[in-house]
Amino acid sequence: MSLATSNEPLSGLRKAAIFLVQLGHEKAGRILSLLPEDLVEELTGEIVRLNEVSAIDAEAVLSEAHDNLAAQSGSRGGMDMARQLLAQSLGSDRAEEIMERLGASLAEMPFEGIRRADARQLLSFLADEHPQTIALVLAHLAPQQSAVVLSGLSQTLQAKVAYRIASMEPASPDVIRLVERELERRMTTVLGPQEMSSVGGVEPLVAIINRADRSTERMILEGLETVDQELAEAVRAQMFIFEDILTLDDKAIQLVLRNVEGGELALALKGVSPMVKEKITKNLSSRAAENLVEEIDMLGAVRIKQVEEAQAKVVQEIRALEQTGQILIQRSDEEAMVE
Repeated sequence: MSLATSNEPLSGLRKAAIFLVQLGHEKAGRILSLLPEDLVEELTGEIVRLNEVSAIDAEAVLSEAHDNLAAQSGSRGGMDMARQLLAQSLGSDRAEEIMERLGASLAEMPFEGIRRADARQLLSFLADEHPQTIALVLAHLAPQQSAVVLSGLSQTLQAKVAYRIASMEPASPDVIRLVERELERRMTTVLGPQEMSSVGGVEPLVAIINRADRSTERMILEGLETVDQELAEAVRAQMFIFEDILTLDDKAIQLVLRNVEGGELALALKGVSPMVKEKITKNLSSRAAENLVEEIDMLGAVRIKQVEEAQAKVVQEIRALEQTGQILIQRSDEEAMVE
C-alpha cells in the first residue's frame, strides 16, 4: 500500500511515522524508546503500513516540522512546543520526564541534518571548504558516509583532512554551532544546535579509512605520512590491510577462508607477494590449493581496482570476525604471529 499523496490529508499518526522514517534508524530508535508502549505500537504499525513514502509527502512533513520549530522563539521555543504537545497527550509529569531524556538524546549527534544528506551531494558541497571544516564535519558523520566523501576528495586534500581528523582537539559547542549555522545558510537541510564537543582523533579516522576502498586507503596513508610520519604510524597501528594476513595465525586464516567465496579469493590474491599467497594456500587442502592457484592463473590480466575491491571484501570479513571476537588481530605494538 503506497502512502497518500498531498491530495489526501495525512493523519497526525502518519505524519509522525513519516517523520521518524526520515530521521533514520538510530535517531528514530532513541525517540521511540522514550515513548509509552501503546504509542510505540501505534507508530511502528503505521511505519509498517507506510510501505513507501512519496517525496511530496516526506517534504511536506519535514517542511511542517521545520515551520513549527521556526515559529517558536529559538530552540527553547521548539522545546516548549514539544513539551506542550506531550503534556496534552501524556500528562505534565510524563512530558517532563520524556523532555529531559529527549534533550540529552538530541545533544548526542551533531550535524544530524547532514547525516541525512546523500554522501555524493555532500562531497560536492564540501569539496571547496577549508580542510578543517571538512574534518570537523566528517568526524561527526557515520564512518561509511565519511569514507565516501573522503574518497572523492583530491589526494592532496585527503591528506590534509585526514591529518586534521587525527590531530583534532576537542571542539567547543560554540565552534560546532558556528559551523552548523554557516552550513545551514547554504544548505536546505535544517541543522539543529548540538552539544557534543569531543570529536576527531586516530580512532574515527581509522574507522573512516577502513570503509574506504583500497586506493583511497593507500592515498590517505601516503599523504598522511608526508604531513606527519608519527601520526601515520599511529593510524597504521590500528588498521588492518590485506597484507596483514601474514599476522594471522592458521586457525584465524581457516576461519576467514570459510567465509570468503573462492572466486573472490582468487581475485584478491592476484599479484600479491608469494608469502601472502603461501599463507593462504597452506591453510587449504592440497586439492583446494591447486584449484585456487589454477583459478588465479586463469584470471589473466585484471584491473588493479578489481583486485583491490576483492581484497577489501576479504579485509571486511576479517574485521567482522574480529568484532565478534572470533579472531584476534595483532597490532603493530604487539608481538605479531607469523608462521
